[in-house]
Amino acid sequence: MSASQTSDVPTLLVKIFGKDRPGITAGLFDTLAAFSVDVVDIEQVVTRGRIVLCALVTVPPHGTEGELRATVHSWAESLKMQAEILSGTGDNRPRGSGRSHVTVLGHPLTAESTAAVASRITATGGNIDRIFRLAKYPVTAVEFAVSGCETEPLRTALATAAAHIGVDVAVVSAGLHRRAQRLVVMDVDSTLIQDEVIELFAAHAGCEAEVAEVTERAMRGELDFEQSLHARVALLAGLDASVVEKVRAEVRLTPGARTLIRTLKQLGYQVGVVSGGFTQVTDDLREQLGLDFASANTLEIVDGRLTGRVTGEIVDRAGKARLLRRFAAEAGVPLEQTVAIGDGANDLDMLNAAGLGVAFNAKPVVREAAHTAVNVPFLDTVLYLLGITREEVEAAGLT
Repeated sequence: MSASQTSDVPTLLVKIFGKDRPGITAGLFDTLAAFSVDVVDIEQVVTRGRIVLCALVTVPPHGTEGELRATVHSWAESLKMQAEILSGTGDNRPRGSGRSHVTVLGHPLTAESTAAVASRITATGGNIDRIFRLAKYPVTAVEFAVSGCETEPLRTALATAAAHIGVDVAVVSAGLHRRAQRLVVMDVDSTLIQDEVIELFAAHAGCEAEVAEVTERAMRGELDFEQSLHARVALLAGLDASVVEKVRAEVRLTPGARTLIRTLKQLGYQVGVVSGGFTQVTDDLREQLGLDFASANTLEIVDGRLTGRVTGEIVDRAGKARLLRRFAAEAGVPLEQTVAIGDGANDLDMLNAAGLGVAFNAKPVVREAAHTAVNVPFLDTVLYLLGITREEVEAAGLT
């Protein structure tokens, strides 16, 4: 019997709950099979060894409902479980238009913050259809399936709530395209890695203070990115080219970076990086991590020494967005099915151009402008925003 055919017919909601063990689901439906009922819906949840199994079925023919009830209760009692059977009509009520996935990351996730998120969803006109856990480590991640309101106003409302209650909330539109986001492009400095590469070079040149001063001027808006890049790189003039290998050895990946990339690659995603840093480092990362794309600025080396100049196309704020589009075209992925991850203002154009822009431990201006923000120091938490569970990652042996 189809769903449309059950809209007005009598149905029974059979609910079984108690200690979980193998064979409960099969046992319940073996019991129901004797009464020739049709299954309309099934839902099962196991939490801390306790199972709640719900089956929505048609009323049995020939006046045998009373016998069905007695038989189900008797079967449940034999397993020291409880049964509840409720009469009604039809299927579940239709879901409202507008479907979204709301992912909430907490470290920890408190009852207060969960209540605040749920209340904000309700206030926006949404209905929570389903909740399930994506991960318990290194953060607690849960996902709400929401219907009844459009994604953009829901995202706006929850972004405000998240800022007040100390959790990360991502809202994405539901649909097949979610798992079709097949290209992920991320920034390098303070995103893929924990370091700022130019500061590592500056430490070897003994000019950290001068580089930091130029960086601060850029942050104050006194210099644009290209001006600050040229000014900082000029301070590296004369360094022996052997410093490149030393800097490569000093680079520290962000916790979860390998797990993120391995998982994405296992699932068929293409992964790239764009950086205002230098190809002398990103090319090495590309080889180490099996990246599909990598682009950055290039330090000029002449006669075995850094000249204090960069060569080729400058990768700045606009350049990162341009490269995202280029990578997407080369990968054959529509731009709306891309994910971009970054932390700084020079990542904003890229984050806004992508289908999903993720601000990772970012400056406030970036968090406010991006589609969503992650404020825990684990890069693999981005997987949860894509609906990929920790259990899936562990089952694949990718942690």
